[in-house]
Amino acid sequence: MAFVVLYDACVLHPAPVRDLLLRIAGSGIVRARWTDRILDECFSSILARRPDLDASALARTRALMCAAVPDCLISGFEELEHDLDLPDPKDRHVLAAAIRAGAQLIVTFNLKDFPDHVLERYQMEAKHQSRLVRAVARFHELQGPAI
Repeated sequence: MAFVVLYDACVLHPAPVRDLLLRIAGSGIVRARWTDRILDECFSSILARRPDLDASALARTRALMCAAVPDCLISGFEELEHDLDLPDPKDRHVLAAAIRAGAQLIVTFNLKDFPDHVLERYQMEAKHQSRLVRAVARFHELQGPAI
């Protein structure tokens, strides 16, 4: 069974990182998950920083992401948010979604927003995307060459 990871909006924002993370999800090593709210945050941030981009092209990217990763969207997490305590209350939805998804890992650039002492209660960790990439590379190395 694949390792369940939740991709935070910040790691989906830069196109090269987003592409790499989607490729990792497509490999079957991880089961990547996110929410519509995470995607809203990601793509509204992209448009705010890059108003020259076409909103319809970004909407297409969003749809293609969801089509490329089966069962990626998490719902029914909202009722968990109010009971969570994080340094930034705006990140409670991310942790709530990770809990609902049964994620073992939140992939994020904002590690300080997901303290270990909070995540330990839910048997999960937050890691920078580079740690996930190294773990996947190590997994492939241990698997040996494909026949």
